[in-house]
Amino acid sequence: MDLSFSNKEKLKSKKCIEQLFLEGQSVSAYPLRLVYLQTSFNDNTIIKTGVSVSKRNLKKAVDRNRIKRLLRESYRLHKATYFNNITTRYAFMILYIGNDKPTLNQIETRMKLVFKKFNEAVSIK
Repeated sequence: MDLSFSNKEKLKSKKCIEQLFLEGQSVSAYPLRLVYLQTSFNDNTIIKTGVSVSKRNLKKAVDRNRIKRLLRESYRLHKATYFNNITTRYAFMILYIGNDKPTLNQIETRMKLVFKKFNEAVSIK
């Protein structure tokens, strides 16, 4: 896996997102929550990912957009180490459920923890 987050890796399908929240499972490490669902895609991608920040917790769009940028960057940097040898196809939604404005280091440490929990949850099955 390369260190890019291309357009075809982004989760955009409304049907897939609805199915993800209805049938998906989740792991969390506060302030992050990862909702995942094993699924199939029309194109050749293995993982499609989306990010979301609640308007309820952070009122200003500037703050929400900054956190989404941090989430995407952290995912981009760490996806190769955690999902390099994965073969099944997954849809991910990374949710920020905290109330404060984090730094990139805080997001990265929590992102690593969430990915470890995901790998443990998937390997048990």
